[in-house]
Parts: sequence; C-alpha cells; structure tokens
Amino acid sequence: MGQREVENIVVRTLIAEQLFDGEQIRRDVPLAIGDDGLIESLDGEAPADAERLRGLLAPGLVDVQVNGGGGALFNNDPSVNALGRMSAAHARFGTTGFAPTLITDRVDVMQRAADAVSAALSEGVPGVIGVHFEGPHLSGPKKGTHEEKFIRPLSDEEFAIYAREDLGIKVVTLAPENVAVEDIRKLVSLGVKVCLGHSNADGATAAAAVAAGATGFTHLYNAMSPLQSREPGMVGTALISDDAWCGLIADGHHVCAEAMLLALKAKPRGKIMLVTDAMSLVGCDETSFPLFDRVVTREGDKLTSTTGELAGSHLDMISAVRNMRDWCGVALEEALRMASLYPAQFLGARAGKIEAGSPADLILLDEKLQVTKTWIGGREVFSQLRQK
Repeated sequence: MGQREVENIVVRTLIAEQLFDGEQIRRDVPLAIGDDGLIESLDGEAPADAERLRGLLAPGLVDVQVNGGGGALFNNDPSVNALGRMSAAHARFGTTGFAPTLITDRVDVMQRAADAVSAALSEGVPGVIGVHFEGPHLSGPKKGTHEEKFIRPLSDEEFAIYAREDLGIKVVTLAPENVAVEDIRKLVSLGVKVCLGHSNADGATAAAAVAAGATGFTHLYNAMSPLQSREPGMVGTALISDDAWCGLIADGHHVCAEAMLLALKAKPRGKIMLVTDAMSLVGCDETSFPLFDRVVTREGDKLTSTTGELAGSHLDMISAVRNMRDWCGVALEEALRMASLYPAQFLGARAGKIEAGSPADLILLDEKLQVTKTWIGGREVFSQLRQK
C-alpha cells in the first residue's frame, strides 16, 4: 500500500474497483487514509504503489442491537473479553460500530456491563461505540424472551447507570406505559437515546413518549401492540412518527417481506434502520446456549427458546442488507444506507459515509455481497484471505 507523509501523518492510499461513498457508487476513486484512523481525502492524486482492491468498498455497517457473537453473550459474560469476541465475530460480516446490548437483568449485571463498556472504550476495543440497555423497564405481556422476574420500574439505581458519562452512546429501550413521561424527559436530558419497545401501550401513550423525546422504536412489529382499525397501538404510532427511527430485524422470522415493504412505504426515507438483535451464535459453530434458566437452540438461522418464543436472531448485518435487496427490491445503495448511515444518524455517530475527516471504517464486498475485508479506524480487522 502506497504511503506518504502529510504534516506528520502517514497516509496510505487505496483504490477500489468501485466505491460507495454513502450517496453513489463511483469507480477507481483514490481513498487516502491517515495513520490517525481518519480519511484524509477522496479523489486526490494516487501514488504509483497505491493498493488496488477488487470489489465494492463501502462504509462500515452500524448495529444498534447486538446481544452477542463469537460464542459470547453479553448477559452471560458482561466483560471486555466478551466485547472483543463480539467485535471480531461481527467484523467478519461488515459491522464496524455496534452498541453491545444487555437485555433485562439484575442491577448488578447492568453495572458490570456498564463497567465493561467503559473499559472497552478506554482500551479501544474495535467497534464498541456505546451500550444499549434493552430493558428492564418493559411490559410483562410483551416481554418476549426477557426474564419476567427482572422486569421492574425505573429506579435511582438504574438512573445512576444511565447518567454515566463514560459509556459512549447510550440507548435504553423501555415500555412507555411503565415509565413516566417526566422520566423519559430526564433520560433524554442525560444524553440517552430512548427507544420504545416490548410494550403493550396504546397509541396515545406511545405518542406522548415520542413527544417527550423518545426517538426510536426497537425491532418494529415485534413485541409491541399492533395496529388496529380503531387503535394505532405502538406499531401504528411508530409508522406515523416521521421523526423517529424504527429498527428492523430483516431475517424472515421476525418480520415478513410484506411488512418490511409497508414500513418502507410508510416511513420517510432514512427512518428505517437495519438491526440484527444477534445472539452469541453469530460467528461460531455452536448450535445452542443458555439464557437464564432456559436453552436457546439454532435450527438453520432461527433461534428458539425452550419456552417456545423467538430468542434474538442469528442474523448478521451484511445478510440483512442482502435480504432487503433480494426480498424487498431495495436498491443496493439504499440497503447499505439502512445498515450504515441511518443507524449512525439515529445514534448521532459520525459513520455511514466515506468522506474526508470521517473515521476510516470500511468494508470490501465481492460480487455476491460477501465481506472480504473490514477496517475499523483504518486498521484491517478482518480479511477473508487470512481467515482461510
């Protein structure tokens, strides 16, 4: 890879056959990356020894909801080591930024998870950008695979965790019928991205939460009150709340293609973001894992708990991109934005575009939309060639 020095920054240059900059696909564009992990420039002069790449170079993917990967489940092992395993597993599938997600659990587990995220950010574990607490302030009737005995009202103990300033980007999923509007406002004032989910709320309650500052809906359609003829429920409120983002688990088990198409037609462009809700089996050969007092088993790409319900997913982000293209006819550029730019915009992260000054979080895709290389902060963290 050609290198040169600009103002004490060593710059290397890549030239891909195709480059998706977040807006359009271009050809043979020189991309200069500094050793500070930032993109220096596009379209500059390329050195003769610049590295040429076969395939499509695109912005790295951003996942708001990652419970596990590489054999590690964050609830079972809230540690820096587990976050490193999750990062490596998902980098194989194009994820360069993710929010480790802790589902409903005890306060001490939440505290350990927060400490692990803080340490991971301090130590520079690749890809970790914050934390997502999915619960514990949820609805019993819409708990899904969450453990009912840990569902509880919001208290000062949880507020102390949510108020921490060493956790990067903070996301909390809650059921608005069980959390007061003033507490939602307080969470927002603490810098928390509030998502509504695992909720049986009526439309008015959901709308009041949005008015109080909630900006997201967790896994649209799943574990939320449905749209009905005389009651919008949470699904209807999500679809008509133009300023709110909706996460979508595009695995064919949580949501069918027709429901995904309806969401795309109802929401303004940019407000549907792909998420995985991935569990520990992504990126490893295991076929089951313990979850509280149950066992979750994988059959194909479907995860089912011993109690019968779906238990997260076996989805990865680049598969979600392919599914949106193949099942819903979404243009490749838009499917990539749904997995990169739009979740980044929800989180307030600088990602999803290849432009000067942005982090060099990049993926290289082959003609089958398989990830062949992944870079985080300009450092190659996955190569298909090295993996073989």
